[in-house]
Amino acid sequence: MNNIYKSIYNEIKKYKKIYIARHIGPDPDAFGSQMSLKESIKLTFPDKEVYAVGTSVSRFKYFGKIDKVDNYDYENSLLIVTDTPDNKRVDIDNFLEFKNIIKIDHHPKVDTFGKVELIRDTASSASELVYEVLENTKLKVNSEIAGYIYIGIVSDTNRFLYNVNSKTFELVSKMIKKYNLDIESLYRKVYAKPLSEVRLMGHIASTLKVDKNRFATVFVDEDILSSFNADMASASNMINDFNNINEILVWTFVTFDEKNKLYKVNIRSRGPVINEIAAKYNGGGHKFASGVRNESKEAIDNLLKDLSEACKKYIDSESDSNGSA
Repeated sequence: MNNIYKSIYNEIKKYKKIYIARHIGPDPDAFGSQMSLKESIKLTFPDKEVYAVGTSVSRFKYFGKIDKVDNYDYENSLLIVTDTPDNKRVDIDNFLEFKNIIKIDHHPKVDTFGKVELIRDTASSASELVYEVLENTKLKVNSEIAGYIYIGIVSDTNRFLYNVNSKTFELVSKMIKKYNLDIESLYRKVYAKPLSEVRLMGHIASTLKVDKNRFATVFVDEDILSSFNADMASASNMINDFNNINEILVWTFVTFDEKNKLYKVNIRSRGPVINEIAAKYNGGGHKFASGVRNESKEAIDNLLKDLSEACKKYIDSESDSNGSA
């Protein structure tokens, strides 16, 4: 048993009560890594109390229910955080008060907050890392747990387009065979959508603005979402559908959460590195897939300017390379 896997397993064994958290604004990889780990621990240790915590998202209800916890036992329990690189994005109150924290993440490292940390930014997803933990310890896996992991990997790689290598394909191939996964059923859970979302996608496509630097952005406010009977999660998860547009290098979806007075920006790129720019504005993520949450309209305006400028620099560098070739 690899030392890091053994360390994680031994910490899990110690505690009667375990909480599993992930990042705010969760995506399928956040849920997949969180819920697969919860169900595996429960399956292996039926007497343990295991809670998956954080904000619920109705469109991801196929992962099961998020647990409602009124009072956390910070002193005597274990917290495991998946798919989250930095303190500010952990979706649990006062999480640093926990005496013991394990971190499992595939983003570039930002903050250290775990006694034991499994961090590898070359992994396709946090779900892949969780599966490695399960397969290399005595933690049990069944077809439901494997399905959660498969959805996490598929979604975070945009159907195996990004951040994958032979190891990922080998892992997934073995998992499909070992647990007899129904791929068609799993894909339908992730990608089936109501007609209202398709119509919203049409609106977004028609209002997408592209500047001379091949930077694209669209603002989606709550009135628009209401008119299409959709929510912010629906809009945010459409961003990957705009990946193959020739005229665009970087594209953003900007929404405003009226209740929390917060701008939420999803960012994707086909060239310029964007996570360092996102970090300047209270965000972060991967080189080509990042997000920002910020209360300031001025900060969002500056973020968009910086992203457009990054596109210009990228185009100029490509021109210089081609010119000197």
